[in-house]
Amino acid sequence: METRYETIIIGGGVVGNSIAYHLSERYKEGLLVLDKKFPMTGTSGSTQAWVWVHTKNPAWYAEFSMYSAELYPYLSKKIGDVEFKRTGGLAPFFKEEDREKAKQLAEDYQKVGIKIKVLSREEVLEKEPAINPNVAGATFSSIDGNVNPFRLIDMYMRAAKKNSVDYSTYNKVTNIERQNGKFIINTDNEIYQCKKLILSGGIWSRELGKMLGVHIPVNQQRGQILVTEPQKPFLNHTIRGMRQANNGEVLVGYSKESVGFDRSTTLDIMQETANMAIKYVPALKKAKIVRAFSGIRAMPEDGFPILGEVPSIDDLYVATTHSGVTLSPLIGTLMAELIIDGETSIPIDRFSVSRFN
Repeated sequence: METRYETIIIGGGVVGNSIAYHLSERYKEGLLVLDKKFPMTGTSGSTQAWVWVHTKNPAWYAEFSMYSAELYPYLSKKIGDVEFKRTGGLAPFFKEEDREKAKQLAEDYQKVGIKIKVLSREEVLEKEPAINPNVAGATFSSIDGNVNPFRLIDMYMRAAKKNSVDYSTYNKVTNIERQNGKFIINTDNEIYQCKKLILSGGIWSRELGKMLGVHIPVNQQRGQILVTEPQKPFLNHTIRGMRQANNGEVLVGYSKESVGFDRSTTLDIMQETANMAIKYVPALKKAKIVRAFSGIRAMPEDGFPILGEVPSIDDLYVATTHSGVTLSPLIGTLMAELIIDGETSIPIDRFSVSRFN
């Protein structure tokens, strides 16, 4: 016997939970989220949790990210306090020759309606006095900020459950088949049947796709993060590479490593990260590190989200990307539109999995 649902979402990270919540707003029954462990134990719970727009390239991708960032204040009102802070974002540079690149970025962004400023050394220090006085300048965007990823996912889940979404956790998917217009999903604990299936497995998306003969080229990219002891509030902005949390801790990290699913932390990267922190904010030299952790980003082969229908299989959808925290409000909205209405308010054709065939 199979447990039947109208729609099943595989993957309970920030993207899968956003889709579950946004779908449940309009479609009140027959929704299940499957997760091999528990939401927040994977990528979505091991992140700096920036809501970051500026410095993304090309400009059309930054524009897509901007639309999502703009949804956060409204999302917080709907699902509850997720500790979203629109701090503004600074991306410092330390060589004067980098100013031309910064100006080009600002010019490109202006064409899609994103305003960023290229700041002088004096303007950077006025905004962020703790920055190294040797800074040459920075790009600044008022739209950037950060969020508490644990509260975000918890609030998505609470809101989805209120709308009758079911969850099955610690329940790994072992096989998926397409039979008579339905999907049969074998898991460690049970067999499920559904009409519509959404693959939102993050770093495991490639493996899930293989079960249905679909190529979803997502690779793993490790990022390591250092956490300081709580400091008095002294950072005003989210800085590319670090942010200060509500409790005073400073999170530092911007490493990118191709090491598969290995979530170890390593001394060499921790040292590099600490040196970056001191270069950006010299006062951190005196701060004690209380924790180091790593997360694995879900990195599509070309660096851009994979969203939408799978052309070769009816009622099969994919939603996987890095920057899931930034993009989750928009992805949840658009995937719900696509599944219920058959179209989206913002075109997502360029994100189709078919671009890799």
